[in-house]
Order: sequence, then structure tokens, then C-alpha cells
Amino acid sequence: MHDRTHTSKRLIGETPPQFRSTGRDPRIDVCRGIALWWIFLDHIPNNVGSWLTLRNYGFCDAAEIFMFVSGVTCALAYGRTRQRDGWKGMIGRSLRRGWDIYAAFLLLTLACAVLIYVAGKDLADESNTRVLFERPGATLAHAAIMQYRPVNTDVLPVFVICHVLFAPLLWLLLRAPSLTLGLSLLLYALVHLFGLRVPAWPEGVWFFNPLAWQVLVVLGAWYVIEGEKIRRWVTSRAVLVLAALYLAFGLALALGHAIPLMPQTWADHVFPLDKSNLSPLRLLHFLALAVVASWLVPKGWRGLSAPLLRGARCCGENSLPIYCLGVLLVLVSQFDLFDISNRISTQIALSLAGILMMIVVAALLNALSTRRKPAADAVDRDRQGRACATADSRSYAIDVPPLMKV
Repeated sequence: MHDRTHTSKRLIGETPPQFRSTGRDPRIDVCRGIALWWIFLDHIPNNVGSWLTLRNYGFCDAAEIFMFVSGVTCALAYGRTRQRDGWKGMIGRSLRRGWDIYAAFLLLTLACAVLIYVAGKDLADESNTRVLFERPGATLAHAAIMQYRPVNTDVLPVFVICHVLFAPLLWLLLRAPSLTLGLSLLLYALVHLFGLRVPAWPEGVWFFNPLAWQVLVVLGAWYVIEGEKIRRWVTSRAVLVLAALYLAFGLALALGHAIPLMPQTWADHVFPLDKSNLSPLRLLHFLALAVVASWLVPKGWRGLSAPLLRGARCCGENSLPIYCLGVLLVLVSQFDLFDISNRISTQIALSLAGILMMIVVAALLNALSTRRKPAADAVDRDRQGRACATADSRSYAIDVPPLMKV
């Protein structure tokens, strides 16, 4: 018996099996939570804790993980919303989420300025906030159109664009997934061939070039929709061996500056990699990492219930507020009160304290979210379940789990 969802061509309007599923893969939130921790550790200057992150052992870092996982979660959340509420409900939800991220970006910009002012403006140049103090009107106006961004807030405007434009992207993916991915890769190639960039203010360009980084968001969403067709290929031993070899190659080059594992000239030709435009070496390194990670951490892996990973999952479920908190904690760590330049003990203490604070805040947000659920919703679901049970002359429970947070 043939199942339409496994044919080579999806019919227009057909629902992918991933959208019909109501389960929630904890690996998604765990990956996002670990990425948030790594971003925090990497942004503290001269921090020994950054040696626990990905960037020192290959070509890519936590940013690639964060972008790809965002594409996955957007596809799952908005795809299920489209199935339940139609395109109108899905567009409304994506616009609201884009507005939430936009508002968080503006509030984070103001919060960074307040912290720098409290610190005596000593970090005004490092945080790119001096222009905000010197020309507040023009700076806030350009921040409102996302042309001005303090340091470490660059990724939020990219996410605003991704969420606002995700409705047409999902429409294309559901009708022509391979063509949509091809167009995304073509735009990525044009960025590297012709240097397409988005201008910033007062000078320069967007650090995270959305014309290049969009490819990871599209890849994540495309994999959700078309993953069944390529899963056998992705999980093959040949692909696993190639991915492992590429990761080993990246590891040798990344450590080449400190350990003579390869000729120094090789590393000099590769580094520094272009992070702003998502260097092809970085993209390939992330894809290889994703292949190996899918082998090491299969679905249902018991290790996901470990306390540390539960903390990461909690942070991943509240990615937006935890990311903003991490940016503020990085600024606080650079105050004169914390001299970490030559004090490893202080670096370790700040790293652990920051991650612990992120976990605690995420847990509090989850607790508040649970308490805010109206009791009436539970009553309505119970009544609906009993009504359906009576109509079918059988007893069963209806479980409506919450949608995947974006």
C-alpha cells in the first residue's frame, strides 16, 4: 500500500508528516540552549571558558547551530499553525513573533546603553554605543529601522526578517521544496561572487549578512519538510565517514596555531574565515557536524534527561529572553569590577555564574508561563474530549500539547 507522503512529488496542499505529529523533539531545545551558553562564553573577552565552545575546534561556531535550529523550529511551529488555523493564522503568528523579536532588540539596545552609562562609558567604543550618546536622536531612528546595532545584538534583526518573511518561504517550500532550496543556495552563491551586502549605520554593513545566513534557515525548514527523502542518504556510513574526516581536518587546522599538526601555511590560507558572509568552509563544517551529531545523539537518547542537558533545554525553550540576558551579562563581565585579564579563577567563576543565572531565569520563565495558562482552557479541552467520547460511544482522552516555541 502506497502512502502519498512518501511519493517523490508532494501534492499542493498536502500536509507533511512532520506537521501532523504533535511530538516535541527535546534535542532541538537542548541544541539551542547549548548554543546560547557557547555564545555567552565566546563573547566574554579573554575568557578561558571559551575553550569549551565549538569555535576553537573547527570552522563554525554556535551561530550556525542557532540559525539552523531556528529554521527547524519555525517550520514545525508555523507549519502546525497553518494546519490548525490556516494561512491567516500562520501569518498572524509569524508577524507577532517578528514583532516580539523587534521589540526585544530595541529594548536590548536601550538596556545596553544604560549599562554602559552606569559603567562610566568606559566600554562605549567596544560596545558601539558611543554614537548613541553623542547623537541619540539619529541613532535611535536608525535603530528603529535596524541599521544601527550595539555589539552582540546583530543576530536579532536577522531573526526579525526571517520570521516576517517565513510565510512566503513556507508557501514555496510546501509547493517546490527543491526549487526553493536551490534559489536560496543561488542567493548565497551570488553573495560570495558579487559581494552583496546590507548597509549599516553610521558606517559599514550588517555583520550577519542576511543574504548569506538565510541559507541555514532555509536548510533547517527544508529538512523538516523533505527530511524523510534524504534521511537514508544522510545516515549512510559513507556520509558519516566523510563528515568525520572533514571535522578532523577542521580540528587540525583550528589547532594549527598552537599545535604543529599541519603546515602553518595551510592554516594561514584558511584563517580568518569570513563569518559575516558565512564562509563555505563554515557551512560545510556545520553540515558535517550535524551529520555526526545525529549519529551520536539519536532521537530518544536517554542522556537528554541528564540535569545539565535539562538546564540547556530549559534555556532553549526561552531562547529570546535568554539570548538578551546573555548579551547583558557579557557587558557586565567587562566592568572594572571584574578584572579577568590574568585571573583564570575569575574567568571560570563568571562563566559558571552566567550560565547558572541563565538556567535559573529560564526555569522561572517556564514556571510563570505554566501559571498563566487559564484554567478555562483546561476545562474547555476536557468538555470537548467528553463530548467527542460520547459522540463516538467510546472513552478516550484528547491531548493537545503546546506548539513548538519559535
